[in-house]
Amino acid sequence: MNIDEIDIEIPENCNAILGYSHFIKTVEDLNEIIKTTIPQCNYSIVFSEASGERLIRFEGNDSALIASGIKSIKKLSAGHTFIILLKDAYPINILNGIKMCQEVGNIFAATANPLKVIVAKTKNGNAILGVSDGFSPLGIENEEDKERRRKLLRDIGYKS
Repeated sequence: MNIDEIDIEIPENCNAILGYSHFIKTVEDLNEIIKTTIPQCNYSIVFSEASGERLIRFEGNDSALIASGIKSIKKLSAGHTFIILLKDAYPINILNGIKMCQEVGNIFAATANPLKVIVAKTKNGNAILGVSDGFSPLGIENEEDKERRRKLLRDIGYKS
């Protein structure tokens, strides 16, 4: 078995959700969750089928995001893995719905940061061991940093 680090390209002004699911039904169910929760966003859902025809399945309303998601899933080459790319929306808007989806077993990342996926290459295919989301911390927040954080959350409407 070999271990590799794979860069996931997240398009500009987008967020990615990377997860594991167990069934082909996932693509349609995640599509319904996004369309009914944040219908105004541009998005793609790409799913790597691990048995049967072993196809890359996809839904979405943005051909560039679909192409980007397919490129990422091909690089990962891990079965029953999905990636959602969102534009004009944030993972926080749909994450609970995705976690409640019957087929979803795990969410590895929900981010706009640089994303590296640690993959084990086995005889059957690749397996996701974990992710590196963004960068390591540079320090500890002070009172001024806390005030900026609190102000940001209120300015973007997540706190009142």
